[in-house]
Amino acid sequence: MKSSFTLLATIVGLLTATAHAQDIKLADDIQTRPYLLGDWGGYRSHLAEEGVQFNLGYTSEVAHNFSGGKQHDTRYTDQFALGTTLDLNRLLGWNGGTFQLTYSHRNGRNLSGDADLGTLQQVQEVYGRGQTWRLTQFWLNQDFMDGLVQWKIGRVTVGEDFANFSCDFQNLTFCGSQPGNIVGSYWLNWPVSQWGSRLKVKTTPDTYIQLGVYQVNPTYASDDYAVKDGWKLDNPDGTKGALIPLEFGWLPKVNQLSGSYKLGFWYNNAGGPDLYLNQADQPLGLNGGDTLQRDSRSGAYINFSQQVTGKSENEGATIFLNATAADRETSANDHQIALGLEYKAPFNRVDDMVGAALGATHINGRQTAYQQEYNTTHLNTGADVGRGYEYATEFFYSWAPLHSVAFRPNLQYVINPGGIADNKNVFVLGLKTIITL
Repeated sequence: MKSSFTLLATIVGLLTATAHAQDIKLADDIQTRPYLLGDWGGYRSHLAEEGVQFNLGYTSEVAHNFSGGKQHDTRYTDQFALGTTLDLNRLLGWNGGTFQLTYSHRNGRNLSGDADLGTLQQVQEVYGRGQTWRLTQFWLNQDFMDGLVQWKIGRVTVGEDFANFSCDFQNLTFCGSQPGNIVGSYWLNWPVSQWGSRLKVKTTPDTYIQLGVYQVNPTYASDDYAVKDGWKLDNPDGTKGALIPLEFGWLPKVNQLSGSYKLGFWYNNAGGPDLYLNQADQPLGLNGGDTLQRDSRSGAYINFSQQVTGKSENEGATIFLNATAADRETSANDHQIALGLEYKAPFNRVDDMVGAALGATHINGRQTAYQQEYNTTHLNTGADVGRGYEYATEFFYSWAPLHSVAFRPNLQYVINPGGIADNKNVFVLGLKTIITL
């Protein structure tokens, strides 16, 4: 935590000093400018005109559990994102080319783990995947036929293109690309990247279809790898196969209000261990032996979002529904559903927002049966049996004193943490802070 605060203070100090050296009058525009550190004496705008745009952000999340878990704790975790987007047409005369480079750094502790909340989904989504530096994006996107066709290749995160969803909430149930919440061993969301490629075709002005191919390599998700080599542009040993997602999208205007409707499928040819059977097709929990290995894994998802009130995209209410189902042979959590609402510009405050959501994560019945049977033959080493659903709710108010700074206090309530009825329900007070530097 200390290292992140030190780095943030250093960045703020250096760039603020540069701004003062250029005689910027901070008070004139600090309320409305898009970046907390301003335009760097005009350098930022000049570089953007030349094709170089900087993307600097900081997110922190604090959480305290008033109920649930084995103890009451407060934990803090955060993330820096330091990136640049290069418009290769402006920079080099390379028509249709865009290059993205992003490093991320995570730091801090995790309330779900430290207080032993027992939840399937973390109450601080920004935690994890190695509390260290990572190369998160290193890719080239090339447009063809005036943008009708786009081809991306490089080190990418799956969720930036497939089942893409915002991360306004603090509970992981409502954050980011949903398949990564339940099959996160091979569908790797931010900040983990792997080599991959995506081809996107705009079929009509409002519709598209896209197909991707991504490495399945568990090494990328390893904390040990992240600490040692996560910052490198490399290709570590351990590739098992490929994740191949396919998505159909429709982006209509309904009464001039924006909508987004996505339907996706995926196939993973690396396969994985069966939850219930051994290689003799017998119950693993009762008979032991080697786990049956499945040849493939698969799933499907929908992402629906529709603005229903307001006169622009920056005001009014938007409702959303995300639902994901994974194969029952290998997925311990076989489906998740989340629905909610966001309301922008409440009380005529243009940068504020209100959010409310309800979600459920389901434990596969085959996983439950295995654990029950295992416990009958391992009386001293058996684990608690999760069954059915874990239910999560969250409400937040996002207050933005500046356009570039948002403080987002939130209330979270989780019923049946881990799908275990004997676990105490979890009540969390959180605070998410987002700064665009």
